[in-house]
Amino acid sequence: MSTGITALNETVQKAGAFVPPLLAEMGRTIVGQTYLVERLLIGLLANGHVLLEGVPGLAKTLSVKSLAACINARFSRLQFTPDMLPADVVGTQIYSPQTGTFTTRKGPIFANLVLADEINRAPAKVQSALLEAMQEKQVTIGDQTFPLSEPFLVLATQNPIEQEGTYPLPEAQVDRFMLKLRITYPTREEERSILERMARTHAIASPAAVVQPEQILQARQVINDIYMDDKVKDYIVDLVCATREPARYNLALQGMIQLGASPRATIYLTLAAKAHAFLRGRGYVTPQDVKSVGMDVLRHRVTVTYEAEAEEKTSETIIQKIFDELPVP
Repeated sequence: MSTGITALNETVQKAGAFVPPLLAEMGRTIVGQTYLVERLLIGLLANGHVLLEGVPGLAKTLSVKSLAACINARFSRLQFTPDMLPADVVGTQIYSPQTGTFTTRKGPIFANLVLADEINRAPAKVQSALLEAMQEKQVTIGDQTFPLSEPFLVLATQNPIEQEGTYPLPEAQVDRFMLKLRITYPTREEERSILERMARTHAIASPAAVVQPEQILQARQVINDIYMDDKVKDYIVDLVCATREPARYNLALQGMIQLGASPRATIYLTLAAKAHAFLRGRGYVTPQDVKSVGMDVLRHRVTVTYEAEAEEKTSETIIQKIFDELPVP
């Protein structure tokens, strides 16, 4: 087994040779935000969509634009508003009176990286138009179905503070995001660096393309082959099941959880842990990989009860308790 792991490590390190140059190039425009940049890469490598939540001005949009520029991918930005229509996202059919035929005009969803800015400002019809694209990697316009080119990733942002004129995301859509990230303010030192670099009247140059989309697709194939021990697989299943039946695992969370994580959480937690190991040049997954990405995978999949809210307990505090008390292999 050790020989196989050594070979896997070498394969991972070879396939992941693009990661340091990519991080260095993104570092030219992004100060700090290591957590955000790494999780965006995990979403890209594990083929999972990412939901970013944070107050304005924390470089959410800039990070996504920089990532698209670095991997030489097609990027489009959708600024969601309450008066938006599904055709504004996926496209529409246009009738030509001269020929008497319809032509298809594709919408901005036809890109590799799609930034859905302030996604919770869009009405339900527009949000549902994203579902087919996010889950099936295809778009239906009229009676035609168009496949989306790979890699395809939706990176959505939402403002947690301002609620006026917003529409809460339906559970079905929230569950389709592999990761939900909570972006926080930079440190004082990072803020000082931001001042030095960004306080100019002209925009700084965009990052250069240092990775090709084909390299990302090759890395995904390698991630599929990363070794995961049966004990780690059992640990992932126990973590997810503990959000549904905490009493079975002797966790004092009775009456706290209204809705536990879905089986999609098990799949995404496995893939995200493998991608986390890949970024560290390892061909095998450790329990620490699972714990590192676990909160991002589970925080939006666990719904707490009114009793938990009355005790000021959030889904994050409950998930943290599960991580703290569940035995680690």
